Amino acid sequence: MKPAVVVGAGPVGLSAALGLRARGLPVVVLEADAEDRERPGSRALFVHRETLRLLDGMCPGLAAEITAYGRTWHTRRTLYRGREVYARTFPPPSGLPPFTSLRQLDTERFLRAACEQEGVEFVWDARVTEVRTAASGVSLTGADGREWNAAYVVAADGARSAVREALGIALEGTRGEGFHVVVDVADVAGAELPLERVFHYEHPGVGGRSVMRVPFTGGFQVDLQCRDDDAEEAYGTEEAVRRWLPGVVGDGYADRILWVSTYRFLRKVAASFTDPHRRVLLVGEAAHLFPPFGARGMNSGIADAAAAAEAVAAGTPEAVDAFAEVRRAAGLFNSEAAGVALDHLRPTRRIVRLRQRAAAALSPVLPSCGSWLEHAPYGPRHGAPALAGRKY
Repeated sequence: MKPAVVVGAGPVGLSAALGLRARGLPVVVLEADAEDRERPGSRALFVHRETLRLLDGMCPGLAAEITAYGRTWHTRRTLYRGREVYARTFPPPSGLPPFTSLRQLDTERFLRAACEQEGVEFVWDARVTEVRTAASGVSLTGADGREWNAAYVVAADGARSAVREALGIALEGTRGEGFHVVVDVADVAGAELPLERVFHYEHPGVGGRSVMRVPFTGGFQVDLQCRDDDAEEAYGTEEAVRRWLPGVVGDGYADRILWVSTYRFLRKVAASFTDPHRRVLLVGEAAHLFPPFGARGMNSGIADAAAAAEAVAAGTPEAVDAFAEVRRAAGLFNSEAAGVALDHLRPTRRIVRLRQRAAAALSPVLPSCGSWLEHAPYGPRHGAPALAGRKY
């Protein structure tokens, strides 16, 4: 019997494996996909400072590798209908930056290399279809009939978690109306856009839809907020993006589109983060679903992974119970924060739109109004359970 098996080789599963190895435990990672799988798109775009600290605790030097590759901008700007209402440039940090920006596939590349360096065993093409738990451990069965037995399983197998489904644990929450379009765009060599994050309320170049632009290493991401009655084919296909992208970032980028995807605001948290025998620990999107805005999902997932590794190393039902309680509280906090953000980004109440309009009008004389427009889309950032992965 293995001391620990991790299901899923995304950033959260890889982090769980690193956390277990840091505590001296041998670990096997089961991944449903092939070893040479393609992982397109930026997806989670930020690695937050709290996450970097956790990763460095698991593998010293890893934070420095990630930040050396990622991009950290020091200027944030917010506009309302074409007029700037907030701009601030922060001094470079003396230690770890508050975040670093790189595509998720690059974050996974660093994590996987660290896992291989630390002796993590990988089993590819291992799709788990059956899970049986008992007081003594867990038995996993793959689609091809292979079996794995472990004292503990960390389930990091994503939004459609086969482990969670096999355990009968429900995801509870809501799904927001409307959709967003996410586009990765490569830089034009020698003509890179300014290294700054820009949020634009009711951008006149796309018919009054809100837009965010965020740099990452080698390019930038554009997030377009569509209206409830917009058709995905009108905004969410590569052909459609070629039509509206110049109105946001100018000409010259139609042939530099790397990836196009759409998402909806899902806010769901598992009813429990463990099974009745306290042998399976749910982490990341197996445990909670948040909109990708601010990379809450990946960062809170890595915090889940660190806590799961600690609980597994302790090896007691009480430790697993504590993990499940604390991380579920963090998940509920993030879900609530995402809901506040959604109410601001897609206001259904007229009073919210009036407040935004008034704040934009007053921002030249009351800078606090511009600051509110800048920070409100990210939801609450204070009072969360420790390591909730809540930052922007």
